[in-house]
Amino acid sequence: MTQPLLSIRDLTVELGGNRILHGLSTQILRGRITALIGLNGSGKTTLLRSILRENDYRGEIRFHCGHDHSKPAPEHIGYVPQKLNVDARLPLTVLDLLALALQRRPLFLGIARHTRTQIEALMERVQAPRTLLDRPVDKISGGELQRVLLGLAIHPQPELLLLDEPAAGIDFQNADSFYGLIARLNRESGATILLVSHDLSVVSQHAHHVLCLKDGRIECEGTPREILSQEMMSRTFGADMGVFHHHHNS
Repeated sequence: MTQPLLSIRDLTVELGGNRILHGLSTQILRGRITALIGLNGSGKTTLLRSILRENDYRGEIRFHCGHDHSKPAPEHIGYVPQKLNVDARLPLTVLDLLALALQRRPLFLGIARHTRTQIEALMERVQAPRTLLDRPVDKISGGELQRVLLGLAIHPQPELLLLDEPAAGIDFQNADSFYGLIARLNRESGATILLVSHDLSVVSQHAHHVLCLKDGRIECEGTPREILSQEMMSRTFGADMGVFHHHHNS
């Protein structure tokens, strides 16, 4: 039986005086892709940010990982947000952005050769062309930017990868390719992935386990075969179920 990488027990989060998560308890299984689905406002992003310790919370979030198993925390958590707002006044290229994250010395002193080699290897892993490195960050497409952010998230090799609707705003063909890349990274590296997606075809095709959130609570969970039924989807999405079609990207 697959062991959990992460246990969550009685997780409660309040933001701005509003309770967002209500005593949520679950486990994220090691080496699996777990899809997190639900309507906007159901608490999906809040759950991810709580795992990242960006929110105050009550309850327990416990890691069962780390290559040194005496430490109850992962060596690295990768995170890809829905989008990254880039100030067009900052003349950053993709290479500059990646170098800022990967090297210690200031950017004005130049980019070390080994850093550039490292960056080129990351671009290859996420199937992005090297020519992308010389382009301004604010001029690349949404799909290209998400591959860049994924490259950052998988360095160094994460034990846990959190993806918050990473293909939002990407056209269908590129989104399909992007999720295929994520599935390949899971197979090849064994990284545990917690993925927020509104595209139920992605959930059906790539997820091993599904968590359904509704009003800050887990409404149901199980395999895609168990969860992606008319009954379970109606319980999770109610009258809004019709908006969660194959091409939905909101």
